[in-house]
Amino acid sequence: MLARIGLAALWLLHFLPLPLLSLLGRALGMLFYVLGAERRRVARTNLVLCFPAMPPRERERLVRRHFRAFGRAFVEHGILWWSSAARIRKLVRVEGLEHWQAVGDRPVIWLAPHFVGLDMGGVRLTCDYPLVSIYSRQKNPVFDAVLLHGRTRFGNARLLSRQDGIRPVVKALREGLPFYYLPDMDYGPRDAIFVPFFGVPAATITALSRLARATGAAVVPCVTRQLPGGEGYLLRFYPAWQDFPGEGVEHDTRRMNAFIEERVLEMPEQYFWLHKRFKTRPPGEERFYR
Repeated sequence: MLARIGLAALWLLHFLPLPLLSLLGRALGMLFYVLGAERRRVARTNLVLCFPAMPPRERERLVRRHFRAFGRAFVEHGILWWSSAARIRKLVRVEGLEHWQAVGDRPVIWLAPHFVGLDMGGVRLTCDYPLVSIYSRQKNPVFDAVLLHGRTRFGNARLLSRQDGIRPVVKALREGLPFYYLPDMDYGPRDAIFVPFFGVPAATITALSRLARATGAAVVPCVTRQLPGGEGYLLRFYPAWQDFPGEGVEHDTRRMNAFIEERVLEMPEQYFWLHKRFKTRPPGEERFYR
């Protein structure tokens, strides 16, 4: 029932102009901050691990800024799920398409790390381009149905189940579909290796390297930044990586994490600090999250 009420509220709110919707979202983010004790602890733990030299007061300000950015993105999902393609194109500006077009004769992996604008960029792309991505089923069936519909409603997105493994992705890449790849979540030790993320060993999926090796795909990073106030979002394509894949899977995975670190330093409040990025530990290491 609560999920239905929340979705109904998002549907009503999506009619509001973006500046007012953004303001309400930031306020909701602070409510999440006050009520979400467990997620506050997760964000604080992540920031202590990644930025140990940052003064505690500054880290806490960063936690609050992240909750505001997250709340705003959450509320603005109503635009993605129910507004027209024209409004979504206005919400999310695209920059750097020439970097993708320069390698358009090859399979392409769009590397899309977990910033708060991730879904904004993904749905924006489906307004104009076919793509394939991986979908994780949500625990709440009502929310799951709305999320799935929102990501596929323009008919251009082919969503694959994470449980299906890598073969359907290889097939889609060989068919010419760009793969909108979300690389930086902790899914446990399976198909992962420990490589540094801000100097901390993090269980990191190696699929980027393996897919590039199997298909000859170019890697074109694709990062969506939340802009101030009513300005919406900016989806930026970066130049295709040269000499990738490189020396080996571990080398490639380290390179991926290093790229994500660079983007995090540009907008640290927008990275998804609410996720337990360091949940899986090397054998014998103590757990970080209590």
